[in-house]
This record gives sequence, C-alpha cells and structure tokens, in this order.
Amino acid sequence: MQYSKAIRIGVLKKVLFFENQSISNVAKETGICNQTIRNWIKQTQSGKVMTDVEDKSIRSLTFQEKYHLLKESLRLNDEEIGQFLRERGLHSEHLTLWDQEIREMVQKKSDKKDKDLKALKKKVEELEKELNRKDKALAETTALLVLKKKLDLLLKDPEED
Repeated sequence: MQYSKAIRIGVLKKVLFFENQSISNVAKETGICNQTIRNWIKQTQSGKVMTDVEDKSIRSLTFQEKYHLLKESLRLNDEEIGQFLRERGLHSEHLTLWDQEIREMVQKKSDKKDKDLKALKKKVEELEKELNRKDKALAETTALLVLKKKLDLLLKDPEED
C-alpha cells in the first residue's frame, strides 16, 4: 500500500523527532507495518527525500488514510489543528466530511447487523415452534403406546399364563 507524504511525515515525526515513540507502538496505532516504518527511517537517514511517491490529492486518499488523519486530528487542540491542516493541505471541512463518512459507514453496518439479527431471531422462533410441535407429537405417540400396552395386558387371557 502506498501512503501519502503527509502520513509518512506524521509517522516519522512520531518515531524520530518530537514524540520519540517506539516503532511497534506507532505501527499498532496507525496500522502501518513495522518494516514499512523502518524502511522510511532508512530512507530519511540516507538523505533520500520521500518523492518516490507523489503526494496524493485529497480525493484519492483511501478510507484508511482518511481515518488515520481524522484520528490524529482529534488528539490536537484548537491551536495545533490549524498547523496540522496546513501541513497536510487540508481544510477543516475535510475532517468534518470524513467524520460523517465514518459515521454513515458504521450506521450502515449496524443497520445490516440489526436486519440480520431480526432474521435470525425469526428463524429461531420458527425452529422452536417446530421443536415444540414435534415434542408434543412424540409425547402423544408415547402415551398411545403406553395405553396400547395396558390395553393388551387387560385383554390378555388369564389362561395364557
């Protein structure tokens, strides 16, 4: 997966510069592979500028990249958010739209889960109803067999013993 220059810089800042976090912590937080981060560090230390991948336009950002940017922006205070947006070439409207997209996606998933849950509950009710019917039929059959045996014992000739 190719990451935008903004995301690469953000990750490198966390690992190398200001926050000095461990690579594994940043990898867990961002969802980016440890080895990818290590490769970015090697490129930075060797003096290579990260121009091998053109910076993507905002429209071509993946959902995962949007999510990471939104998540990163939520941790910033009002003063830092302006600088964050400028560094990445974003507007505050982008964050609002991405937040709305995420909420809609979660809502759609929960609606689908609710629909699936209702279908499963209906299926369980039908199966329980069928099971009760079969239990009653089995109980009736058992009762008839017991009555037949009793009748056979009553009608049995005493001489046959």
